[in-house]
Amino acid sequence: MSISQSLLPEFDHEMATTRKCLERVPDDKHAWKPHTRSMEMGHLASHISEMATWAVAGLKQDSLDLADYKPFVATNNKDLLAGFDKNVAEARAAIAGTDDAEYMKNWSLTKAGQTLLTMPKIAVVRTFVMNHVIHHRGQLSVYLRENNVAVPSIYGPSADEGQM
Repeated sequence: MSISQSLLPEFDHEMATTRKCLERVPDDKHAWKPHTRSMEMGHLASHISEMATWAVAGLKQDSLDLADYKPFVATNNKDLLAGFDKNVAEARAAIAGTDDAEYMKNWSLTKAGQTLLTMPKIAVVRTFVMNHVIHHRGQLSVYLRENNVAVPSIYGPSADEGQM
C-alpha cells in the first residue's frame, strides 16, 4: 500500500467530520470569542477551512514563505463551506497524486527568506493538515457548545447527537 492510499481514508474521514462542524458556524457569531486572547469564531472557522491548502503547498512545493501568505477570511457560512470544499478537493488530489518518494523529500517553512523549520513532506500532511485540523476542530466544537449550537458527533456520539 502506498503512503497516499494509507492517508486518504483518514483524510476523507477527518475532512467530512470537520465539514459537519463548519456547517454549524452561525453567520451572526463570527465575532464571538470565549476569551480576549482567543480567536474569533469566524477567524477560527476560516483558518480551519484553509488548512487543507497546506497539503497542496507541502506536496507540490519545496517551501512556503509566510511573507507571501494571505489568510482566508470568510464573512459568511456559504463562503466558508465553498472555500473548505474547494481546498479539500485540491488537497485530496495532491495527496492521491503524490508518490512515496516525494513524501520523503524535505519541505521548509520560511519567512522573508529565513528558514523556520524543515520536515519531510509526509510530516507536513500529518502535522500541518490532519493534526492541525483536528486540534482546531476541537476548539471550534467548544465554541459551538458555548453558543448553544448543536455539536455534531465526531469520534462518537455527542450530547446533541446520540448516533454517529
